[in-house]
Amino acid sequence: MAMDVSSLQNIYVDSCERHGVLPNAAILSGFFKAEVKKTCNELCSLDIFLDQLNDFDFPPLLDVCLSIETSEIEAVDIHNGSSRVLNGDYALSLMRAFNQKLRVVDLQDSLYGKDFLRELSQGGLTCQVLNLRSSRFRKLNMAGEFMRICTLNLDFNTSLSSFREDCFTCMPNLSCLSMCATRVANLWTTIAALSKLSSLVELRFQKWMCCNEAGSSSAPSGDKSDYQCEFGQMSSFSNNEALPIVRSEQTDFNLGTEEALRNMFSFNDVTINQEVQSMMEDSSDDSEVDFSTHWQEFEYMDSLSNETSARNRQINVQNEVSFGTMCNHSEESLAGAFTRHIADVALKYISCHASPICYEKHYKEYMIASLPHLKTLDNLPIRKIDRERAAVTYSQYFEYLPYNRKYKESVVHILNKREIKESRTSLQTKNHKPSYPCRNSQSFYTRSFCAAKVSSSAWPSLHPLSVSGGDLGGGRRSFRPRQFEYHPSISSLLVFGTLDGEVVVVNHENDKIVSYVPSLGAMNSVLGLCWLKSYPSKLIAGSDNGSLKLYDVEHMIPTRTGMCSGAGSVTFDDFDQLTSVHVNATDELFLASGYSKNVALYDINSGRRIQMFTDMHREHINVVKFSNHSPSVFATSSFDRDVKLWDLRQRPIQPCYTTSSSNGNVMVCFSPDDHYLLVSAVDNEVRQLLAVDGRPHLNFEISPTASSQNYTRSYYMNGRDYIISGSCDEHVVRVCCAQTGRRLKDISLEGRGSGTSMYVQSLRGDPFRDFNMSILAAYMRPNSKYEIVKVNLLASGDRTKECSYSQHSQSSNSMGG
Repeated sequence: MAMDVSSLQNIYVDSCERHGVLPNAAILSGFFKAEVKKTCNELCSLDIFLDQLNDFDFPPLLDVCLSIETSEIEAVDIHNGSSRVLNGDYALSLMRAFNQKLRVVDLQDSLYGKDFLRELSQGGLTCQVLNLRSSRFRKLNMAGEFMRICTLNLDFNTSLSSFREDCFTCMPNLSCLSMCATRVANLWTTIAALSKLSSLVELRFQKWMCCNEAGSSSAPSGDKSDYQCEFGQMSSFSNNEALPIVRSEQTDFNLGTEEALRNMFSFNDVTINQEVQSMMEDSSDDSEVDFSTHWQEFEYMDSLSNETSARNRQINVQNEVSFGTMCNHSEESLAGAFTRHIADVALKYISCHASPICYEKHYKEYMIASLPHLKTLDNLPIRKIDRERAAVTYSQYFEYLPYNRKYKESVVHILNKREIKESRTSLQTKNHKPSYPCRNSQSFYTRSFCAAKVSSSAWPSLHPLSVSGGDLGGGRRSFRPRQFEYHPSISSLLVFGTLDGEVVVVNHENDKIVSYVPSLGAMNSVLGLCWLKSYPSKLIAGSDNGSLKLYDVEHMIPTRTGMCSGAGSVTFDDFDQLTSVHVNATDELFLASGYSKNVALYDINSGRRIQMFTDMHREHINVVKFSNHSPSVFATSSFDRDVKLWDLRQRPIQPCYTTSSSNGNVMVCFSPDDHYLLVSAVDNEVRQLLAVDGRPHLNFEISPTASSQNYTRSYYMNGRDYIISGSCDEHVVRVCCAQTGRRLKDISLEGRGSGTSMYVQSLRGDPFRDFNMSILAAYMRPNSKYEIVKVNLLASGDRTKECSYSQHSQSSNSMGG
């Protein structure tokens, strides 16, 4: 027979006497309330509030746990909502002592320290509902056993930005997950983690709610508010309560109104405000748990809520106008009244505490299409029509696998097909026409391998180029790279120029310095670098003070004194305020541009500047690029918003053509076969043009940030198959198909040891390795360090040792390629 509650209370009182402490009034009250619940035929549950306990209250309570397993107590709920800091070891021991009777654990776990969080994550709990609001997880890694958990609330984890690959595999029964007001932003890694949750039916990254509920929509205080326990209560499987649908006070509107509301709740054209984004930056140590954030949670949440509210009201007004213009004149009065009704209802709704992922373009459709078992997203139920629309949007804007493949294949399967030379017809159904290249194509198996590997690597391998000047004498010092270029014909070589005017050639496969030129006071920041193709040991380097030199790598041998031989170097006439240099296809000429409207033409063989083309644009020319095959054709991009194509055979007086962007142009480059021009303008305006006449071919439709300082740079990868794009106000590199514009993947940069995101200063695709690239990145903070980060999309880096970015240098957002 089960032990009654009164007997448990007596055991507790006796244990207190043995330990020499007085019984805690809150614990006695909990036993009394449990007995009342049993008398009223309610669930006999024991509520324990940790903030009402002292350290000396734990030993007697732990003694009682031994008897609760066979008692009338059906469930134990543990809460903590105050600012008191308790012993984390005691708290964990108590939670685990209740074993299968543990139902709800509701904590503000940041009060307990990182050791507590780490032990909880690695050791697991037997509860059904776990509320870890306001903690300091940086990267979620729930590796312990959480076999019974069905609801997990991670709201207001303002350091949480990413997940470990297997962080949810220990939660097979998790059906409800809330991550409002976190820093989670990457659709691809988020879906890769969530896809492990086969039971997940309710997911929330924001809270759609009525405006009349929003009066207290800031982060909850230490008191136990409705919001604090809402998700846990409504999703608790012990009560079998469904997630409530957010409704207006006018609940009798018809399906058309609800449909219009759903269309209004789209973030496709909304981007997160940069001030809000910067507020989310904080510090952390080298662990996966962050405890060094000093600003108040409530201040941040108030600002984020106000920002989101204002944006949603703006969206609703815009949709009202848009909807009104679609009404025909014969039904104008009815349509107008209906539109006003929709607007009245819509303005009662705001999104509160949205995580950055909610502002990603087509976020809702991507989540619905990628999680087929999901039933509720952000408090709104997912209907059949939502899934149909999501499937269409996903296929239109996202690439499921590289090269438009529709089905995942294992590498072993691909190897087997290649070895047995399986005929293509044996794989096709009668009506199926594959979209990928014919099996006889030289690239078929290469692309097949890439598709298989990229699909299995949601967390690509990121590895910093770790070179230092320790072998050059003068003690160990770090370089501060500002520009870099892969070698066009030697796969192991890469050159970078530094903020200090150094030119360093490295073997990026083993991180060894091959050649080195010190600054010697002759150069400032090196912004222009270009290898010669016909002479693999030679390169042009230009700095922002106008200095231009040709170096021979074979004579740039590093020495213990840091000096190098000057043999083989050529000095050209200065080009003031230089930002870009580029050599033509025959290695006879090179061009230089900078903070002026002019472009200089140099003869490499004679070492002379042979011509200065003046007033080619109305504002300064940021980048100049020769075509890859025609030695006389080049393109210029300027902040006057124009991109122009020129031909030296026409003494470029007039351009071959001019095409304009909406914003100032930062970059232009030719595709490897010169078929296209890739143009990057300020704030994520990336377009592909036909090089022959400048006609638009593709707009990549990357969401802007509304920042005039968001300088965007884009380059080709895998030949002309894909483009990679990054901007200096963002920590994301986007990979898009160069033929369809569909997004394949986003790569998020985070510096371990700082907890803050890094911005993209420059980037290049590896010309010898498919789906490999390097990114020149720096922290979004003053005096930040530049770092060249190598990225391999075909390898998984989640389980490998992460990079440690700990050095600092002067930050710069100056122009250049």
